[in-house]
Amino acid sequence: MAYEHTTNFLPAEIVRLDDPLLVSERVAVAAFLAGYSGSTRVSYTTDLRLFAEWCRDRDLNAANIRRPKVPDESRTLGLDRNELGALLVQAGLGDLRDGALITLLALNGLRISEALNADIDDLSTERGHRTLAIVRKGGKHVTVPIAPRTGRALDLYIGERTSGPIFLGVEGGRMDRYCADRMVKRLTKKAGINKRISPHSLRHSFITAALDAGVPLRDVQEAASHADPRTTMRYDRARRSLDRHATYIVSTFIAGATRPG
Repeated sequence: MAYEHTTNFLPAEIVRLDDPLLVSERVAVAAFLAGYSGSTRVSYTTDLRLFAEWCRDRDLNAANIRRPKVPDESRTLGLDRNELGALLVQAGLGDLRDGALITLLALNGLRISEALNADIDDLSTERGHRTLAIVRKGGKHVTVPIAPRTGRALDLYIGERTSGPIFLGVEGGRMDRYCADRMVKRLTKKAGINKRISPHSLRHSFITAALDAGVPLRDVQEAASHADPRTTMRYDRARRSLDRHATYIVSTFIAGATRPG
């Protein structure tokens, strides 16, 4: 693949000759992507390239497009308590790998990249807790506890293996996110859930379930590794908009006034 000599200081994925971005726009994009790495960087690069192509097809200058406002409520489609339980049951009835990954995602709320990049050596025990060391978004290394149910599912799946990736692909290498996405969709369908669910939806479901269970917002923020508490609050707003809607209070209030004396 050919590249422009005038932009050799930019990342390779930004400087393709067929790239719709102008040189000045490439510099801005490179500066933005410099703050990210791994799968996040790859995803943002793809999104920005598609956006630039969309602008080019419409004779728009990508640098002059105003970013749309992010809604206050999370729009990610998640599972409720009963659906999440049904998915866990279905995963437990199938392949051991299915059960281990679904349980880890649903009960720990990990990003799919965090789960798939984990190795067997990252599993440990600390002060009586089964733990897993993971690399969070932004390269931050943290250790998270795993529930006994999750630990049992991982142990059954790992078996006699002592090293290497926890989750293996069909050819024996590390499982990729596309394989995980297909797994989640297959199990969701088998569980009778008519929603378009992805691995990220299980993270959303974990956060919502934690809030429903009464876990303090600050603790949910830490478990989800949200740098900004406003991110966690978006999930809480989406939940409260139905569960705590004024219609329930008003209907009860009015009903009390209309009872015969």
